[in-house]
Amino acid sequence: MVGIDLAGKLIVFEGLDASGKSTQAKLLARRLDEAGFDVVSTREPGGTPIAERMRSVLLEKEHHALLPFSELLLFMVSRAQNTHEVILPALRADRTVVASRYRLSSMAYQGYGRGLDLDLVRRLNETATSGTVADLTFLIDVPAEYTIRRKADRGDRIEIEAIDFHRRVRQGFLELTEGDPSVRVLDGTESIDRIHEAVAKHLGL
Repeated sequence: MVGIDLAGKLIVFEGLDASGKSTQAKLLARRLDEAGFDVVSTREPGGTPIAERMRSVLLEKEHHALLPFSELLLFMVSRAQNTHEVILPALRADRTVVASRYRLSSMAYQGYGRGLDLDLVRRLNETATSGTVADLTFLIDVPAEYTIRRKADRGDRIEIEAIDFHRRVRQGFLELTEGDPSVRVLDGTESIDRIHEAVAKHLGL
């Protein structure tokens, strides 16, 4: 029995790298599909051919010279393409969209992490998404040490940043979502199954 009407809704998973957000997004999409919803899954950066090209530039280690502002703009290119090619058409068709990352990630990573102006990030987010926001966000919170421990040797360009960077990003996620009724913060140190069941319970699945 589904407790919430999720048709035409955007559900986003956010958190540090290695927090398990992509895994939880996949598990939820599968569960929604089994419950009879018409589900669209997407990710950021990525989700469309152009956005996936942006993903390669953003995450490949050899692009170490990429400036913070350039990084922000490439994320916005990816977000704009993904929003207008994938997310908005799906929402208009009353499909349920499950995304790994969206607007909040740029606020946390490029705002808090890179130190770029938060108002600038907000304005670019608003323009890139035509005002589209998540109906519900699950923030999977883990210590910054999780990213360092799991990604230090094999991570991408952003994952291999120093631990202080990831601590700032985590702080950003928590401060930006504090008191927001559309955000549910979950303990990412719990098992995959326990987190998934918490998500499903919150959605009435």
